[in-house]
Amino acid sequence: MKKVYFKTFGCRTNQFDTQVMMSRLGSYKLASSEEEADIIVVNSCTVTNGADSGVRGYINQVHRLYGDRRILLTGCGAHTKGESLFETGKVHGVFGHSEKERVTKFLGSDERFYEIGDLKHVDTTVVEQFVGKSRAFIKIQEGCSFRCSYCIIPYVRGNARSLDEEQILEQVRRLAANGFGEFILTGTNVGSYGIDRGSSIAKLLGRMSLIRGVRRIRIGSLEPVQITEEFKELLDEPWMAKHLHIALQHTSDRMLKIMNRRNRYPEDLELFEEIAGHGYAIGTDFIVGHPGEDEAAWEEAIGRIEKLPLTHIHAFTYSKRDGTPSAVMKPQIPGNVAKARHRELTTLVKKKNLAFRRGLKAPLDILVESEKEGRYIGLDQYFNKVAIASDRDLRGEWIRLESFEAGEEMNRGNF
Repeated sequence: MKKVYFKTFGCRTNQFDTQVMMSRLGSYKLASSEEEADIIVVNSCTVTNGADSGVRGYINQVHRLYGDRRILLTGCGAHTKGESLFETGKVHGVFGHSEKERVTKFLGSDERFYEIGDLKHVDTTVVEQFVGKSRAFIKIQEGCSFRCSYCIIPYVRGNARSLDEEQILEQVRRLAANGFGEFILTGTNVGSYGIDRGSSIAKLLGRMSLIRGVRRIRIGSLEPVQITEEFKELLDEPWMAKHLHIALQHTSDRMLKIMNRRNRYPEDLELFEEIAGHGYAIGTDFIVGHPGEDEAAWEEAIGRIEKLPLTHIHAFTYSKRDGTPSAVMKPQIPGNVAKARHRELTTLVKKKNLAFRRGLKAPLDILVESEKEGRYIGLDQYFNKVAIASDRDLRGEWIRLESFEAGEEMNRGNF
């Protein structure tokens, strides 16, 4: 029986797509490492030129260490670099997003192949397990209809399209029956869910919450314009994780215009303050050093970050992505300047996070995921890491900490 190893790069959507392929392995066995595998499937990311380089570097390393392994390429990188990797013989075959549910066909192909598929496919697989996970990712949509100037993703995943609602709910039912209690909604542009089906993410959340076994629902990332009055009505529901990730990308209105974004700071500030008023931790994405970010724009941006009730940040130093409008914009920001700004931004939000954790009065509801150096590690409802000392094995359990200490890096407590 041949063994297959999956190497996954990039986002949670790719992690879900890998689980889809794992659930479709048929007679093939899952390998735990490249060394024991006969076939290696690379689920690639292409969000930046650097992401492409990482995938190429991994494939070259596999050739160097395990020259006889058959390598198949899928994921977003299949649409941008798949042809060149195929033509140079670096991979045995390439298949696109729309073809992943036919993975066994490709695993068994002795002939080299290039089947990129289309960008209109919608998954039909119901995933019942997540290998090595205590939380379940639920993919609810695919693609994005926005056209931010720095982003290649709409061109490799297509326009926004929603998965069937009944299929999503059936997936949640099966995963809940298999012991999963926390669900993370993921996709390319999660907040667009339902627009093409006469529904909405708020309606989906409401139906999910009624399924037995669902204890907490997190949402991968939302755009400010997608947080509607209907969505706000759910903010005080007990099953909602008290953390929202709302992608701003910048806080200078001039930069937001350059980036072809739909949000502007005055409305963003009002929205964040309203959500924080419900006791939420709030995270965001922020691109530092995008072309055109002069000193005045940066000073305005960092001053505005000070005013936002932010607790988490996913900050990127801008990396050129060939084929996007931003790639040819001027002036480019020197790397050392961008890194210094990145450090200033992350240091500021880290201080905000610590202040938020020190100010918490409510108990922490934690799903414990792992053990490290004698302490059990999990995430609370605010998406903050907690280290717990206990005399018994807590992995996979839900616990409530009535008292805790807010350390510099994470919360700590005893159970």
